[in-house]
Amino acid sequence: MRLSLFSICFLLITNSLSAQQSQVPEIRYHSVPDFLKLPADLHLGEAVGVAVNSKGHVFVFSRGNTTGPAYGAASANLLEFAPDGKFLREIGYNLYAWSFAHSVRIDKEDNIWVADKGSDMVIKFNPQGRVVMVFGRKQEASDEGTEPLKHPKPPLPPVDGMFRQVTDMAWDSAGNTYISDGYINSRVAKADKNGVWLKSWGEPGDQPGQFNTPHNIGVDAHDNIYVADRGNRRIQVFDTEGKFLRQITIDLPIGPNARPAIGNRPTQTTGTMSPGAPWTICITPPPNQVLFTSDAFPGRIYKLSLDGKLLGWFGQAGKQPGDLGWVHEIACPSQNELYVAEILNWRVQKLTLEPTH
Repeated sequence: MRLSLFSICFLLITNSLSAQQSQVPEIRYHSVPDFLKLPADLHLGEAVGVAVNSKGHVFVFSRGNTTGPAYGAASANLLEFAPDGKFLREIGYNLYAWSFAHSVRIDKEDNIWVADKGSDMVIKFNPQGRVVMVFGRKQEASDEGTEPLKHPKPPLPPVDGMFRQVTDMAWDSAGNTYISDGYINSRVAKADKNGVWLKSWGEPGDQPGQFNTPHNIGVDAHDNIYVADRGNRRIQVFDTEGKFLRQITIDLPIGPNARPAIGNRPTQTTGTMSPGAPWTICITPPPNQVLFTSDAFPGRIYKLSLDGKLLGWFGQAGKQPGDLGWVHEIACPSQNELYVAEILNWRVQKLTLEPTH
């Protein structure tokens, strides 16, 4: 059998990709079927946030409970489930801050925190579900100029204590809060345990310490701050004062048959839809911490050491159990148990990973 030049080139490329991927193990995993047990009259919308507390309870932040027109609708509800997936309660029903859900996190005292991109607010609930602290401020409905935020270039200067399309939050060992802010301001804000604004760092750009959509944030046991700089296709690492330490990039090749979860196959090598562009940050508990992150295309989850070594990967874009549709947040109570919130599939999957050796 004679092969055409195209066929030979295709085989060479495929074999090269296979060889490179074989150097990084593909992790075997299983999706727990129908894990969340929702009441008959309650449905998830776009699942954008998931977190797990010290008791194993699962918190889901969803763009559900929608009222209003397609553009500018209020779409956010916060739900709590037992470790076995049984529905327990909705938290903050009709909360003033609810506008467009973005992320949920649980701190070491089991307080529940959410970032709402639409209202530009971060809310802290105590474990009982009562509001105990608010950051930022929603636009006033009575103001003549209240409207969707614009994206002028260059952007307007940021304002201390205020956010523009805030995305996520995390905490260091002293209880300081770090807030990724976000789609417009492109910075990280820092407040102390009492909610006092301390500082912020970052601005739009692609240099060290600059951001293009800081989309998720995490802190390790040594108080290093990890920021998913999604538009720049990298994770940046800082100390608690905002000093740039290093950056992490994921450069695992993709095969010729990789498909997007929605839309045409991306062609750009940087930006939100590029392979390896980090949408998420999840750092496992000590002592042996690792970091999980995800991309939208080709729809994979990556396991990394904290110094940036790629330890493994898994997943593909799709709609079936085990497939992934724009993973927007990951909860990782252990290295082999993940919860993933997906925008396009309107669900949270519980994934069990087989240990890698």
